[in-house]
Amino acid sequence: MVKFQIARRGIENVRVLKAMSEVPREEFVLDSCREEAFEDSPLPIGYGQSSSQPFTVAFMARAAILQGPEKVRELGTGSGYGAAVLSQLAAEVHSVERVPELAAEAAGRIKRLGYANVTVHTANGTLGLPEHAPFDAIVVTAGAEQLPEPYREQVAEGGRIVIPIGDSIAQSMCRFTKQKGELLRENL
Repeated sequence: MVKFQIARRGIENVRVLKAMSEVPREEFVLDSCREEAFEDSPLPIGYGQSSSQPFTVAFMARAAILQGPEKVRELGTGSGYGAAVLSQLAAEVHSVERVPELAAEAAGRIKRLGYANVTVHTANGTLGLPEHAPFDAIVVTAGAEQLPEPYREQVAEGGRIVIPIGDSIAQSMCRFTKQKGELLRENL
């Protein structure tokens, strides 16, 4: 999957490719979808939710520009797959899931698989996690029409926010970088 569906499509960051290779996606999907775990497609995870396709996880991880010592907030834990990938790239990951059942399942799975630097929170992710801020990076798996104000306040100086911005018809993956208190936007 990593070689043919991610690296060949332009993800060249060695750390991201290594993380994607080391996190077993098959552990983060429903038993009925295990045979499809290595396809580059979103998969259902229950409760009306789906996991992101692996290329999107890799793309967002690369866009976050993680070097290793960062504290990251992820919005949309889902099955925990993205949080596990981020855990291989950063020192500390706080992942937020609004569906309590998914949060509980993801937390158990993450613990069972040994990703000790991930904490799963059950909360409304649009409010952020002010008690753990500031974050060096914020990775948002769900799109928004505009950047929520709490994200602006909770990202550290020099930090990045990676988020799909747009409406229900079209979205652009964006990276906001905080410089001198201002957020500079890039459409990726």
